Amino acid sequence: MKTRRFFSVFLLCALIVTLFATPLSAAAETEAKTPPDPGISSKAALLVDANTGNVVYAKNEHEEMYPASLTKIMTALLVLEAVDNGQLSLTQQLTASHSAMTTGLDEDGSTAGILEGETMTVEQFLYCMLVVSANEACNVLAEAVAGDVDTFVEKMNAKAQELGCENTHFVNPTGLHDPQHYTSAWDLYLITKEAMTHSDFMRFCDTGSVTIPATNLSEARTLHTTNYLIDGWRSRGYINKDAHGVKTGSTSDAGHCLVSTATRGSLSFISVVLGGDRVTLDDGEIRTYSFYDTNLLFNWAFDNFSYQTVLSAEEPLKEVTVSLSKVDHVNVHVGEDVEILLPNGLTPEDLEQKFTIEEPVEAPVKADQKLGTLELSYGDTIYATVDLLAYNDVEASRLLTFWQNVKDFFSGTVVRIIAIIIVVLLLVLLIWKVVFGRRRYRYGHSVGRGRSRGYRGRRR
Repeated sequence: MKTRRFFSVFLLCALIVTLFATPLSAAAETEAKTPPDPGISSKAALLVDANTGNVVYAKNEHEEMYPASLTKIMTALLVLEAVDNGQLSLTQQLTASHSAMTTGLDEDGSTAGILEGETMTVEQFLYCMLVVSANEACNVLAEAVAGDVDTFVEKMNAKAQELGCENTHFVNPTGLHDPQHYTSAWDLYLITKEAMTHSDFMRFCDTGSVTIPATNLSEARTLHTTNYLIDGWRSRGYINKDAHGVKTGSTSDAGHCLVSTATRGSLSFISVVLGGDRVTLDDGEIRTYSFYDTNLLFNWAFDNFSYQTVLSAEEPLKEVTVSLSKVDHVNVHVGEDVEILLPNGLTPEDLEQKFTIEEPVEAPVKADQKLGTLELSYGDTIYATVDLLAYNDVEASRLLTFWQNVKDFFSGTVVRIIAIIIVVLLLVLLIWKVVFGRRRYRYGHSVGRGRSRGYRGRRR
């Protein structure tokens, strides 16, 4: 008896362990295939694969936050658009007006020491704005593009809306604090991506130091970037040889912010970090988290991700049912090899494939005709959505097509209404004939019988 009880308890325990061990193993497997969290301390952060636009990491990416001088990315974008469309030229001379030197500026704000009445080229003002974050340069350039700062700000907001920014509103071209001046990490990515389409943008943003020649009011001046990732003149603790640009920003309300890019081999990323603190650690190190977190993101991505070919253009992926043809199916494939950024622990075989195709597909079908889409995912992450194309031509059957056209004709709404009307009319006609036909028959038959009874003839 005791032995039986022992084995019963043993089997029960084994069953319980098995039930709990299965989900734990699955969770452990998922954790092993995906990289650990990078541990970002800043309030919001975003890392995007620059080659595909896929999000690699996101934290509060749509939350409205103060951007500080990251605003100047939008200011630079509008100036470079004006250069590209011929409104301005990089060599064009501009003079700092009184309004530009006084409108909305803060005495404690970033400056390049530009003086009222000083003349420099558009290119030199851009260096002042993007290398040392000079606020007065923003106003000078804004007036050159739009005539005055307020009109330029209207253009900034219109451009943000055009780019699809949903959590952005600008009040000035500098980024000096205003409660109604805000954006998000995602919107800043959209703005930066657009700015990077202009060839000169990264030339300015990726400059560690530049010398502005003497002007009518100033001697030559050397400007050093505020971006610790690309130049160690201000601080050497954050230099990243893979990093390029883009823009720093900081105010007491916004915290420390940074947009940057980095490239290593075939990998390239755009990062946005907002709301970072500056703290003094126990060992005396002063850590600025906008730079620290950006380096964390870049190193985390380079160490844990790589491009893998997950689909081949030559590989048939699925048979799709075909109607109106003697052939009952057609294979689908992708138009070209699909290479996506995946965590190093994942393989193409790990990806879940979700097909979206409306079947059956009516013939005729042309080779490379789009028939649907394929979504590739793992867990909650969607890594790619690609078009599915017909592998070959499929001809339609004339007979099957004819009968289908006949069915379609008679299944049409107008035809159905006409058919219903005809049926109703036939029913009405039938009822009328039945009802009124009986009446005529009854009355005619009774008269005949009366006459037959009334006339008997004369007997002879």
